[in-house]
Amino acid sequence: MNVAVLGSGAGGCALAFDFARSGHRVSLFDFPEFSSNIEAVQQNGGLYASGGMEGFAAISSSGHDIGKALEGAELIFVVGPAYSTTQFALAAKPYLKPGQVVVVCPGSCGGALEFIHSAGLKLGDDSIIVSETSTLPYAVRVTEPGRLKIFLRLTGGVFLSAIPAKKTNTVMGLLNEIFPYLVPATNAMQTSLQNGNPVIHPAVTLLNATAVERTQGDFLFYEEGVTPAVGRLMESIDRERIKIGQALGVSVMPDPDLGCLQGYMTEATYDIGFSTAPGFKGIKAQSSLDHRYIQEDVGYGLVFMKSLADQLGVSVPNITSLIQVISTIMGIDYLEKAPRTLQRYGLGELNAEELTAALA
Repeated sequence: MNVAVLGSGAGGCALAFDFARSGHRVSLFDFPEFSSNIEAVQQNGGLYASGGMEGFAAISSSGHDIGKALEGAELIFVVGPAYSTTQFALAAKPYLKPGQVVVVCPGSCGGALEFIHSAGLKLGDDSIIVSETSTLPYAVRVTEPGRLKIFLRLTGGVFLSAIPAKKTNTVMGLLNEIFPYLVPATNAMQTSLQNGNPVIHPAVTLLNATAVERTQGDFLFYEEGVTPAVGRLMESIDRERIKIGQALGVSVMPDPDLGCLQGYMTEATYDIGFSTAPGFKGIKAQSSLDHRYIQEDVGYGLVFMKSLADQLGVSVPNITSLIQVISTIMGIDYLEKAPRTLQRYGLGELNAEELTAALA
């Protein structure tokens, strides 16, 4: 199979390595400003990995020409921070062909909807299938250009949905060889709500803001940053997220349960479960508050969840308060900025039943 991976960060390189080592022809693309891994792959002819995946995998092409990367691609992965989905979609727009399948990995709350919107595709037109995963299937870091350390390759707890949802099994069929544990979601609202990062990262960051600023992140984010009080805040956000899912008729797993299923955690609690989790051991805090734990998980994640809750008439006081307080300390009105809302995608006036039907 011809596979294009848009995004050469740790997640994109891990996906490229995984598919290439399984015998698929993989093309890796990124924009010129993100050249380090692209150039290393060009020089080495592929990627090196250690840890959960080992060895060398040859990559067919690596560069900054998206037209070349997408030519003949049957499967297209879009892998990067939430803000990058728009840019990848705009760049890919002239080259997309009927019959191609796009997977936004991870969707980061509304990723598939954003790709459809920015690529100029029509909701419900399945000539090009756009889908998303609830999370990245790896815990991975780039140790040096072209070299990966795979801390964990997930074996469960990754949800997938296509838009329209009736095409989810088609996408599953393309991915099952590499990810046999994928769970078909009810629709893209379930994959968006099952994204656990907005539950975890903003709460831990806010309640450790002084430590982040004073030490530039010189502490362990989970082991030292998660205490019983922090856990209670995370739990309050999680309960509201689950309520939004209930209003839509979709099941959303509590985040500690999901963490155990994925292999990160061994205890399904919001404090000890996170602070003693083997999969989070040794992870340092971010060096500043201006980080994806805030910019992505509040600006794209919590804001999307609140917009969905407001539309469905679900009360989410803790999510609302967390957004407001973090907006104050960051000097950014995340609710006003709101890069992803259902209104943006033409779904802003729909009730739960109508929204489910629109995504079916």
